[in-house]
Amino acid sequence: MADKVVPHFQNDLGVPVIRINAHEFMCEGASPPYDHPHVYLDMGDAEEMVCPYCSTLYKLDHSLAPGACNPPECAVVEKAA
Repeated sequence: MADKVVPHFQNDLGVPVIRINAHEFMCEGASPPYDHPHVYLDMGDAEEMVCPYCSTLYKLDHSLAPGACNPPECAVVEKAA
C-alpha cells in the first residue's frame, strides 16, 4: 500500500502557470476526452517544471497546503464510487 498520495492536476482553464505544493505530481492535460497521456513528474530540487505534453508550467508554492494548487480548479478530485 502506498504511504503517500501523488496529487493529480489538469488544465481545463488553459492557464499558463499552475502553482502547486508538491514535488511529485501527475499532469493529465485537460479533462477527457481532451487529456494527454497522464504523466508523472518529479521536480527534484527544482522550483518549477514544464509538462512535456501540454507545456503547462508548474511552480512550487510552499504557501499552499500540501498537494494543493492555485488555481484550485486545476486539482483533480477523485469521485467516490
